[in-house]
Amino acid sequence: MRTWLLLGLAIVPIWANEIFFPRDLPAPIAANDSTYTDCANAAWPPSDVGEELVPQAPDDELREMINEIDPERIKAIIAKLVSFGTRHTLSTQNSTTRGIGAARDWIASEMRKYAAESEGRMKVTVPGYVQGIANRISFPVLISNVLATVEGTTDPGRVYVITGHYDSRVTDVMNYEDDAPGANDDASGVAVSMELARIVATRKPRATMVFGAVAGEEQGLYGAAFLAQTYRNSSTNVEGMVSNDIIGSSTGDRGQREPYTIRLFAQGPPLTETTQRASQRLQIGGENDSPARELGRFAVEVAANDATEMNIAVIYRLDRFLRGGDHSAFLQQGYAAIRFTEPNENFDHQHQNIRVEDGTQYGDLPEFVDYEYVARVAKVNLVTFWSLANAPGKVQNVTVNASLLGNDSQFSWVKSDSTDVAGYELVWRSTTAPLWTHSLFVGNVGTVTVSLSKDNVIFGIRAVGINGYKSPATYPFPG
Repeated sequence: MRTWLLLGLAIVPIWANEIFFPRDLPAPIAANDSTYTDCANAAWPPSDVGEELVPQAPDDELREMINEIDPERIKAIIAKLVSFGTRHTLSTQNSTTRGIGAARDWIASEMRKYAAESEGRMKVTVPGYVQGIANRISFPVLISNVLATVEGTTDPGRVYVITGHYDSRVTDVMNYEDDAPGANDDASGVAVSMELARIVATRKPRATMVFGAVAGEEQGLYGAAFLAQTYRNSSTNVEGMVSNDIIGSSTGDRGQREPYTIRLFAQGPPLTETTQRASQRLQIGGENDSPARELGRFAVEVAANDATEMNIAVIYRLDRFLRGGDHSAFLQQGYAAIRFTEPNENFDHQHQNIRVEDGTQYGDLPEFVDYEYVARVAKVNLVTFWSLANAPGKVQNVTVNASLLGNDSQFSWVKSDSTDVAGYELVWRSTTAPLWTHSLFVGNVGTVTVSLSKDNVIFGIRAVGINGYKSPATYPFPG
């Protein structure tokens, strides 16, 4: 039944049952482990194959690491970075107390202290290059990244990267003289990289983990682009990257608070796919299953739980509307990369000159940072990337038999010869569901046929380690 309401001179159509039978909508909440498969289409198509997916939970070692994350250390790191006055990319590099050079040197010195406790597993480097005159670069300037690399114990060639950017800015992006505290944007992200480097330095991840502070983001992603290009030039197998950028406040510009939610941005079809592969992806409905989005789904599954105290709001787009960040540079090199950002930005405290106008304090100042919130975001990062580094690598060459006409689906992949792999798991979801909802462990094999139609659901294959850790899913293409 349909009816109409007359409001002044406007006639508004509404559905009658919305008047007489108002819907009892659930409270708005981002994903967590208790709501993981709770969506309208998660139970379709009906099947007795497999079971409802149970999100991976942190083990005792990971929970111990989580408990070491210290909000006071994070606060001290941010305060120290703010103390350098400005960290603008074009600011002085000849002072020990002011400018981006002083900030770079301090970050490196702290990272080296962590490395001293690593029994040689962590190496700290400060790679850089001289950027000539370019967009937002008015004179040649040294762009330097600070990297703390913990080499993996069993699979060092597989790499995961966590970054924040240590440069800052005010209203005029070319103003490199005035104070630009950059407490939230992005000392908060650098603090997460540094705190996690401290904790992981004394551990032994199976794959390599890199904790970075990159420069030049505000001027055009220069440091991240240099890092991603360096990895690509050396054929480094970066299986996942995250940029933590503006993760310092749980309060928005209207006073709205979401202290237990972080946004995760994940791009769709990869930029580096061939035209043929991109066309095929669209034809088979795989546009929502790019490597970046599989990485995002992985983060939700492992890190939105009681251990982190956080929900994750996945945003299926590159970044905030028509904006960008350092993960973009990795995506452009063909790597899976995502971005974490607070749920409600306050633009009075972002890219602003420090001032008071009409009683409002402007500027990216430490007083507007929620350090407990940053610590929880650090937990999300730690759980996600420790889980990645200790799981098997992504399954390679996953295909679905396109010549098999019927309601069964047959998959094949390259079976690993690693003794760390216990077997493989088939995961699936309805085509309208955002997250994997069902799973079936199929054993340590390289092919499987299941009584589910590839026409009706989205499938993925992931590896399961003997330690219980599971890789992100790989989407199958026709083969």
